[in-house]
Amino acid sequence: MDNTLNSKKFPIVGIGTSAGGLEALNLFFSNVPKDSGMAFVIVQHLNPAHVSMMPELLQQMTEIEVFLTNDGVVVHPNCIYLIPPNKNMTLFNGKLHLFDLLEERGRNLPIDIFFTSLANEQQEKSIGIILSGMGSDGTMGVKAIKEKNGIVLVQDPDTTQFNGMPSSATEAVIADVLASPEVLSSELIAAMQLKSLYTSSSAVLINDPGSLEKIIQLIRAETGHDFSMYKKNTILRRVERRMLLHQVEKIKDYVRYLQANPKEVEVLFKELLIGVTSFFRDTAVWESLKNTILPDMMNTWPNGYVMRAWVAGCSTGEEAYSLAIIFKEALEKLKIEKKLSLMIFATDLNPNSIDIARKGFFPSSIAADITPERLKRFFISEPGGYRVHKAIRELIIFAPQSVISDPPFTRLDWISSRNMLIYLEPELQKKLINLFCFCLHPDGILLLGSAETIPAQQEGFVELNARLKYYKRSNSRPLTDQIFFPISISRTLKFKKAVMTEPKIVENIQIFTDQILLQRFAPASVLVNTKGDIIYITGRTGKYLEPGTGKANWNIHAMAREGLREVLPAAFRKAMQQIDPVVLQNIRIGTNDDTQIVDITILQLETPAALKGMIMVVFNDLPP
Repeated sequence: MDNTLNSKKFPIVGIGTSAGGLEALNLFFSNVPKDSGMAFVIVQHLNPAHVSMMPELLQQMTEIEVFLTNDGVVVHPNCIYLIPPNKNMTLFNGKLHLFDLLEERGRNLPIDIFFTSLANEQQEKSIGIILSGMGSDGTMGVKAIKEKNGIVLVQDPDTTQFNGMPSSATEAVIADVLASPEVLSSELIAAMQLKSLYTSSSAVLINDPGSLEKIIQLIRAETGHDFSMYKKNTILRRVERRMLLHQVEKIKDYVRYLQANPKEVEVLFKELLIGVTSFFRDTAVWESLKNTILPDMMNTWPNGYVMRAWVAGCSTGEEAYSLAIIFKEALEKLKIEKKLSLMIFATDLNPNSIDIARKGFFPSSIAADITPERLKRFFISEPGGYRVHKAIRELIIFAPQSVISDPPFTRLDWISSRNMLIYLEPELQKKLINLFCFCLHPDGILLLGSAETIPAQQEGFVELNARLKYYKRSNSRPLTDQIFFPISISRTLKFKKAVMTEPKIVENIQIFTDQILLQRFAPASVLVNTKGDIIYITGRTGKYLEPGTGKANWNIHAMAREGLREVLPAAFRKAMQQIDPVVLQNIRIGTNDDTQIVDITILQLETPAALKGMIMVVFNDLPP
């Protein structure tokens, strides 16, 4: 019998901890029976200069047999394995492998290293637990486990001696269980006992397709987002994990649970949006961009050109920041006299991810993915991690967006959409590729994920590099009537209402608006809400806005004339992110002889309270 294959048939639980870990481990294993059927691998920060007493100390706390790991040992259930001092450890083919440290002390991240290998080995069966500890080791590891649809349990920071590692982990991912160590072990055991009752995702689809449709309807009703075109097995894997953690046996019972608990709908929605990324992910992709693709593009651009890029599904922003850094480096390496600049639109469906991305602050564990030279130049060291330098942050506009339902960006030189299409049904994949083709300039670049590809029969792109998934937009372009063009819908996430409620519009709104205009502006202007819906108009705005054909739509984005519609979305998003006004200069609006050159000011209002958060768009005509 091959023991290495047997390891796939029982849970292997990774536990990461450092300072305060002994007490947490004692509490955790106090509830774990000796015959749980699970293997536990503990990765703890140990002093490399001292012999570890952890095996003896831990053996006094539990009846489960404890081993100090030897290189190549086969993992068996009902055993505890401890990492030795001065080593890193990985899991591969059911065996634990030890490696000598190559990094400087203090830069080594043994928990991230093991958890990542655990995720790759066990896939959706991977289980990671973060207990008390300082720093942020383990954060990247739990993200890797989440990406594989594994389970993450984290000690409640309020119950720890040192909350650095648990806090960092919960900021990066949604913990499936957040509790004290003894509760974590009880929840884990209950979930593993129930796991054997589940059928496969395909069986659920055959036996109870209606329940899955009801779940999609509940998510849409609660959040405004439609997952009907997502791959059903992907949704079911997330649903099954939530059922497991809540110890719900039948999917129809979980539907009732969702109906009774809107908070669970919020969590499931966020689970479906899990986007795991890292700085300079897939090194060869970024080296090719820096050394070949960007230089070829830069040599063709005129002086003063602004590269427009869109990172769709940007998650917490690492890829957008990586692109900005590579642009800077490529421009310097090329040593051309032309002045070139960059504007990146980075969007994601998850507003929480966008909030993290805007801050530009990341845990110290990113040092594993970024060279010391880049860290020194493009990041500022702060307590607990690194913040992206302001000069890089200013190149990027982060905004919540659904590529399925919100208007896209156009006139682009670059689109990056990595590992998003794989979660969508083929029909929607094709529509989005056509949309990306429409949004790009001829010779614009599309970058897809390692598991994604453009079918050979689909027009609009030529393959630049099949291995790295680089595609160039050809001169052919899909017909307009073949393009799936998202239309923004008015919706507010219910679970964000507490912090995103619209300001109350009172009866004397005209007085307030006129006061603001008299104080600040004289020209034509419109007052809109955060969705762009027009609340009030002052002056003649027909030169800039016009109603579209069909059903009336009093939204500034829908009514914007040519010239305005191309620049307004990005500036509008930027104005919503800051207090200072956004000014667009010398914008030509209209077509042929019916044109007007204007300066446009977009300002988020702070006062009066009745209009707080609304947006004022002011048009200032310039002479021809």
